[in-house]
Amino acid sequence: MRAGPWITGSLAALLATAALADDEAGSGRRVAPATKPSWEFGLTAYPTIVRNGNDYTSGIGVADRGPLHLEARINYESVGARSVFVGWTFAGGEELTWELTPLVGGAWGTTEAFVPALQASLGWGRLDFYIEAEYVRPSDKESKYVYAWSELGFRPVEWLRAGLVAQRTRSYGGERDIQRGPFAQVTWRRLTLGGFWFNPGSSDQVLVVSIGAAF
Repeated sequence: MRAGPWITGSLAALLATAALADDEAGSGRRVAPATKPSWEFGLTAYPTIVRNGNDYTSGIGVADRGPLHLEARINYESVGARSVFVGWTFAGGEELTWELTPLVGGAWGTTEAFVPALQASLGWGRLDFYIEAEYVRPSDKESKYVYAWSELGFRPVEWLRAGLVAQRTRSYGGERDIQRGPFAQVTWRRLTLGGFWFNPGSSDQVLVVSIGAAF
């Protein structure tokens, strides 16, 4: 499937939704501050369009209560894989804010592995940085690998966040070990729509759309 029309359509959807957005979106996976004592939940779908490859959709569900952070994923470590995680968030800072969430979990299905992971973010004014990484260690030790996703974001207005994204993944093929490109996210109340365009202008283009809701 050609990526060009999908990219154009998704960017147009981002601009159309931006007119409705009025609340702030976070830069990480948590849907509530680590100090909030009640349960908060979030669901995000990631339709992924791979140029010269097979398209697929991954999904992530999260639950937060205070510093406790829970995650369930599908088609994340690989297409056909399922995984669950439990973590604990440490946070602090005033002008420069930070969050650190170590997690431990496991995957089954097409990938069967013990998976320790880490999510971390920094925020300073309108700038933020977010990174998540996991070490996938199946019983076949030769198949172990490190997955990583990072974002450098800027928020010119409360409802819009844009910047640069990079990732290292084995979910789809390609000649590039590290993939990078621009991204944009818009938020309306508790809904967030995003687009992540990896390897623009190359034969390995990948478009990841994110559609998320918190409740």
